[in-house]
Amino acid sequence: MAAISAQLASFKSFSSLLNDKKCSRFRSQIKSFENQHSNWSVEFLSGKESVHLIRNSSPSISMAASVAGSAVKPAKKVCLFYCSETEVLAKRIAAESDAIELRSINWRTFEDGFPNLFIHNAHGIRGQNVAFLASFSSPAVIFEQLSVIYALPKLFVSSFTLVLPFFPTGTSERMEDEGDVATAFTLARILSHIPTSRGGPTSLVTFDIHALQERFYFGDTILPCFESGIPLLKNRLQKLPDSDKISIAFPDDGAWKRFHKQLQHFPTIVCNKVRIGDQRIVRIKEGDATGRHVVIVDDLVQSGGTLIECQKVLAANGATKISAYVTHGIFPKSSWQRFEHDNGGQPEKGLTYFWITDSCPHTVKEVKCKRPFEILSLSGSIAAALQV
Repeated sequence: MAAISAQLASFKSFSSLLNDKKCSRFRSQIKSFENQHSNWSVEFLSGKESVHLIRNSSPSISMAASVAGSAVKPAKKVCLFYCSETEVLAKRIAAESDAIELRSINWRTFEDGFPNLFIHNAHGIRGQNVAFLASFSSPAVIFEQLSVIYALPKLFVSSFTLVLPFFPTGTSERMEDEGDVATAFTLARILSHIPTSRGGPTSLVTFDIHALQERFYFGDTILPCFESGIPLLKNRLQKLPDSDKISIAFPDDGAWKRFHKQLQHFPTIVCNKVRIGDQRIVRIKEGDATGRHVVIVDDLVQSGGTLIECQKVLAANGATKISAYVTHGIFPKSSWQRFEHDNGGQPEKGLTYFWITDSCPHTVKEVKCKRPFEILSLSGSIAAALQV
């Protein structure tokens, strides 16, 4: 603006010419603008008309700006509901994006213990993109959440997304003996019958499902979106001071099949279990742990027995540090207490880090601020998935 004022000041000597009744014009190109691709003209008109600044932009620049502007996709507004267990994670997700708005539900019960539920401002979500953040931590809470999950798409919403970070029946996905019940298939069928919204089938977002073939358990009325927590681990490993000495260990062939493609730029170690009499012993199948900070990677942990056996064999084979990562830290009966901190580089005694995500809220509460545990939040990944 200072440049414009300076240019206009130079024309004050012509004011006497503009006071007569005749129309006078003076045109001057201003070259002091930062954008040298635009021509500006100053036009003086007689009478009571004001001074006009006219910008003659380059057509190619204007077109490029228009194309660039049209390429920016506006954020999709999402109304996010949640259960009591996932409240903390829901708030983290909402903090990731202004496009995500938290909505509440009254989780009450009748005297007989059955759910008495109420969705606040049900009329206000008509025509909106709606999501529900679930946690099926126990059979006791599944029914009340399913009641809400089945109700939300029928409130004339534009689309509905179910975020279930941990698919809890994933380890029971096949029959080995006649009479076995594959409860993963049962839960998949239940979720496949969620009513369609105005926008079509429900989208299901889940992380590191135990067996990839479980995607075929879902029907055509639901769209499963399988995400992974491994990118969070990779980002964390890059920040370690010894990031150039990291090797990845898989406790069995199943973990290698699930994750090796995402971690292929790290040296890898594959372990397996061998049976000797009545004992199962973990051994290194391939790879070298000598002088390395070895990170054991798997999708979930329950009692933790296999991880502890892996730790022992890796320490015995020369690992200088041992850490672990699992997406889902289940730890029934507080089995997380079995894992000790290494107290500064004693891999035979414990772990340097044990990374888990916040897919299992109960575990997060128990291990918070307890070494060697460190929580990697799925909030950013979920916020991004809600924009798909």
